[in-house]
Amino acid sequence: MPAPYFALPPTDRVRSPLTGWTRAHWETLADRQLDALLPYATPGFAQYRLPGRASWSGIVSDGLEGFARTFLLASFRIAGAGGTDGPDDPSPSAISHLIERYTQGLTTGTDRDSTEAWPELTDCSQQMVEAASIAIGLHETRPWIWDRLDSRVQERVVDWFSGFVAKRTWDNNWRLFQVVSEQFLASVGAPYSQSDIDGGLDRIEDWYIGDGWYSDGDGRNFDYYIGWAMHLYPLLWARMAGEGGDGGRAEVYRERLAQFLAPYPQFFGGDGAPVHQGRSLTYRFAATAPVWLGALTDCTPLAPGLTRRLASGTARHFVERGVPDERGLLPLGWYDTFLPATQPYSGPASPYWASKGFLGLLLPADHPVWTERELPLPVEQSEQYTALPAPGWLLHGTTHDGIVRLINHGSDHNPPDGPATDDPHYAKLAYSTATAPESASHAWARTVDNHIALLTPDGTPSRRRRIHPLGCEGRRASSRHDAELPGDDRAEVFPIESTSVLHGSWELRVHRVQAPAGVTVREGGHAVADTVRPHTEQGPGWALVRTEQGLTSAVVALHGWDTETGTAHEVEANAYGPHSATPYVRAADHPGGASVHVTLVALTRDTVHPEALRASIGCEVTDDGTAHITFPDGETVTV
Repeated sequence: MPAPYFALPPTDRVRSPLTGWTRAHWETLADRQLDALLPYATPGFAQYRLPGRASWSGIVSDGLEGFARTFLLASFRIAGAGGTDGPDDPSPSAISHLIERYTQGLTTGTDRDSTEAWPELTDCSQQMVEAASIAIGLHETRPWIWDRLDSRVQERVVDWFSGFVAKRTWDNNWRLFQVVSEQFLASVGAPYSQSDIDGGLDRIEDWYIGDGWYSDGDGRNFDYYIGWAMHLYPLLWARMAGEGGDGGRAEVYRERLAQFLAPYPQFFGGDGAPVHQGRSLTYRFAATAPVWLGALTDCTPLAPGLTRRLASGTARHFVERGVPDERGLLPLGWYDTFLPATQPYSGPASPYWASKGFLGLLLPADHPVWTERELPLPVEQSEQYTALPAPGWLLHGTTHDGIVRLINHGSDHNPPDGPATDDPHYAKLAYSTATAPESASHAWARTVDNHIALLTPDGTPSRRRRIHPLGCEGRRASSRHDAELPGDDRAEVFPIESTSVLHGSWELRVHRVQAPAGVTVREGGHAVADTVRPHTEQGPGWALVRTEQGLTSAVVALHGWDTETGTAHEVEANAYGPHSATPYVRAADHPGGASVHVTLVALTRDTVHPEALRASIGCEVTDDGTAHITFPDGETVTV
């Protein structure tokens, strides 16, 4: 593993035997990012105009985003240090310098006559997102920034935030930006709308589906936003509202977060990587925010040593892979710059929502999460199988290679009705901590990886758009989607019902397909990526791809497939590397009507012998479409 681009403190293998990281590592990582911003600050420090692709909101909004999201990081650093410099600390990231920089930025940005003035808050504007970060930062640093502001500057800040009152937001996690921003107004004695706050908090009740899970708006929208937004903002709002000011809501939020956190460590691989699923993955460290939040609000079911091990492992994972980069910046991507992992709203400073992952700095240095010995992640202790019925996911982690896989039979990020899309970060059958979906547009057009498709004669694949969950329990989950094929007047729809069953590091997939005569059915496994072209092998009924580091993806045909197999190669399509490949199996000339297809999918760092697997796994499909599979260890599965 290459060395980070900046110096870190010495590791502590007594207190942190698994990562070596301590609070000093987190402070150093925060300081490196804050120091690196200075060359990109506008003269009055109201904006940070970072290099990279602009968002659809424009350069001024992007500059505000640079201020707001890094102020969130600075506020955790300032408050965590008690607003004072360390001994003999003359660095640009010294606490006194951070206070001065962001105080000046607030002064300049809220001056409407300044050339650096922040855009006013208007309906559904990007400024709403950034206002919430500023509100949280001001609350957490109140003794050192807000209380010391000139009264005229305080009035200007209030005037800017007041643009939120009675404004319309997008009907998803954005409702919470209004909640925390107007609660800040309330906390400083400024006019605000209680109905805006209550309305936002009441609205998220419509999206709570149980077991600690929300949907991010109407539909089945499940990803890391549930942790870093749907849980985060309500509890930070309660922190602003203060004891007795939350109307009893905080206790409900704490109970829900505790439920959410209980299985949350199982989303993280042994190398610290989070499962690569959902949008805004460029926020990286923010995936650890709900873990810190549980400790901060004293509701976590996780032991202190596990909390720190999870969070430090994730931070170290990215640092060891060049994040932040040689400039000290967070690029738009996963490791380095990779724009297909971003969205049109992502600007150069968007990755700094990673600041939420530094929430732990608000905990004092003598808190148990900083002092107790690290504990291993679940995947480091034993084989893990976890069913999450609310989002329709199965998680399975294997100790020997540290990989966690997410099997998706429930999240599609579509509205309940109307037009639907098939975003590669939601539509796939599986995701993992070691792979990413092929997300560039040229690869998305082919849609091979972790997808079952009906192919028209010209090779156009059907899509998996709206996912209808059918069950999720134990080691299996099922769903249905409607595969659309272009017709003369409108698309023809053919249902595909899919069931996944977990067995060791394998996923067994059983599909009942309705299709017209003459189409081709194709199924792909995981895409693996590397700096060099992955090695490929194939034979009768199987295909395999392997990186130089030994990460192997394989598919084995067990029933309903011809012996036709292959590998789809892509370039610059994957967040994990410029060269990627996906193994697939294919059945040509469908007779029309119903058919059953059974596939074994493997993602592992073990050696895989697909010929032996195909020969040793028994598979019988009866006339009624029931599949009976017998694994080499004798376990029998009926689907």
